[in-house]
Amino acid sequence: MANNIFEIKDLSFSYGNNKVIDGLNLKIKEGKITTLIGANGCGKSTLFNLMTKNIKPDNGKIFLGGQNIEQMKLKDFARKTAIVHQYNTAPPDITVKKLVEFGRTPYHTLGLSPNPEEDREKVRFALEITNTKKFEDKPVSQLSGGQKQRVWIAMALAQDTKILFLDEPTTYLDIRYQLQILRLVKRLNSEFNITVIMVLHDINQSLCYSDEIVAMQKGKVLSQGVPKEIITPKLIEEVYGVTLETGEIDGKPFVIPV
Repeated sequence: MANNIFEIKDLSFSYGNNKVIDGLNLKIKEGKITTLIGANGCGKSTLFNLMTKNIKPDNGKIFLGGQNIEQMKLKDFARKTAIVHQYNTAPPDITVKKLVEFGRTPYHTLGLSPNPEEDREKVRFALEITNTKKFEDKPVSQLSGGQKQRVWIAMALAQDTKILFLDEPTTYLDIRYQLQILRLVKRLNSEFNITVIMVLHDINQSLCYSDEIVAMQKGKVLSQGVPKEIITPKLIEEVYGVTLETGEIDGKPFVIPV
């Protein structure tokens, strides 16, 4: 049975007078792909930002491996978790390899690496596993959207962490690149035991590529569990306010409009 890598207790957060996260409790299992789903404004992106130390909660605590992340230094947190945000920018002339090398920064002191050979190996692995080595000398600005997304994931992988956060990694990509990204995520989890926590908009992609789904509504967890066990027409209507039927293809759940 998988251990809980994250445990969130009584978490609350507001933007001004607008309470976005309201007394939320959640446990995330180690070694699994967990996907946050929900309608716009449900709080999933805010929860993502809270879990990645991008913002601080008003109340409650987030524990990573039993340690309150609020008490963790950013460098220590970056040695445990890698993050790919929804919107990423890089200088127009920076090359793919140079950008991926920035993933090693948490291990440097005063800009110097204690182990350059290890850095090179981690960068090489990240480029190869994401199939971006062939672009390593190209400016990132010259790549397509799907290629750029793989480069950002490569930079995260160069951090050599066992936890990977992805905020809507398939947004604005065509279906070919969406599937490439999701298959890469699945491989990182299955072959390298990387715990993945991601936000997705597409419910069918969530069903196909997740071990667990966390369905959110009004800043709380409405339901959590194995996709085909929790995703029902009733839950979909509660979460999204639409009527959809559920089914299975080759044992994998999917939803269709009615």
